[in-house]
Amino acid sequence: MPAVISVTQLNLYVKSLLESDSKLAYVSIRGEISNFKEHFASGHLYFTLKDGSAAVKCIMFRGNASRLKFIPNEGMQVICSGRISVYERDGVYQLYAEDMVQDGEGDLLATLQKLKDKLAKEGLFDEDVKKDIPKFPLKVGVITSETGAAVKDIFSVLSRRYPLCDIVFCPATVQGETAPDSLCAALDLIENTQCDVVIIGRGGGSIEDLWCFNDEKLIRRIARFSKPIISAVGHETDFTLCDFVCDLRAPTPSAAAELAVPNIDELSYSVTSLKNLLEKRILTILNSKQTDIDKISKSRIFTNAQEYICEKRALSLDHLTDKLQNALDKVVLSKEKNLCTIIASLDALSPTKTLLRGFASVSKNGSGVDSVKTLSVNDNITVRFHDGEANCSVNNIK
Repeated sequence: MPAVISVTQLNLYVKSLLESDSKLAYVSIRGEISNFKEHFASGHLYFTLKDGSAAVKCIMFRGNASRLKFIPNEGMQVICSGRISVYERDGVYQLYAEDMVQDGEGDLLATLQKLKDKLAKEGLFDEDVKKDIPKFPLKVGVITSETGAAVKDIFSVLSRRYPLCDIVFCPATVQGETAPDSLCAALDLIENTQCDVVIIGRGGGSIEDLWCFNDEKLIRRIARFSKPIISAVGHETDFTLCDFVCDLRAPTPSAAAELAVPNIDELSYSVTSLKNLLEKRILTILNSKQTDIDKISKSRIFTNAQEYICEKRALSLDHLTDKLQNALDKVVLSKEKNLCTIIASLDALSPTKTLLRGFASVSKNGSGVDSVKTLSVNDNITVRFHDGEANCSVNNIK
């Protein structure tokens, strides 16, 4: 007779067998969601995956459920990935789902990645080609569906934050096969309105709902657009190629409107603060100038102008007198130097200087004698030396 075991031991043994099987450690299962329940207190998801002839229970814990990019619904076709194990209490094997995508999403993501790599190599997503968002736009363009919640959110935020700007709305189809052409046509129309910045987008949805914003034709048209564009496609966790090619990405349409325009209340506060600061600085300058005026008004030129002017005139006269005296002294000194030079020159040519060197001058009848030919024997002549003269008689001429 085999050994008797408890139900718990049996379930634990089966659990160990399942968890030791490498093929069941991580599997991907395609099926339709049924019996879907979300435990709001814990955040866990409980559901069943079924096909035409079988079903398997599933659980997705809160941590994994919070990363889903869509909201699972009853009857939705999905692919769940995770491990197979047994819940010992009920003795039921189940899938502990770690990831979930809508059926067909994997192929879409592969196609999207291929197109993204192609456009990135062409430089359509480069940061250096992106345009700056203007700080104070006068005209904001909006491209989205005219029936969705996004247009209401965008208009509400723009009107509240910055009522000074004009809003140019160009409705377009944002889902389905005709959406890319509709969005391109809207861009063509709105480019002629001279908008300073344009918001393009829609509310959230599945990857299929947002797929038109991955269209290559649309992406290339956005890249050629002359004005900055803000992408507002889906929710914060949704990403499309439109987000990469636009000049700025917003997590939601409302956030896009906030990024497109400034807050008029904040601007008003800034203007008021600057006005108060300017008034304080002007008041400080005026007080300073008033102090200068008070100081000047108490000076002698105002309290005793005549005495001040006479004193200034006397000082000016003394200054001019000193300047004139200095000028005269310079002229006299210059003339004195010139006179000394002339005297020295004349003195060098004076006969007296020659006589001092042992020479003498001869004159007859008051006229100088410069040759013996003018003399005769017995003529009376006068010989002058440097210290006196002598009267002489010519005895002989050679």
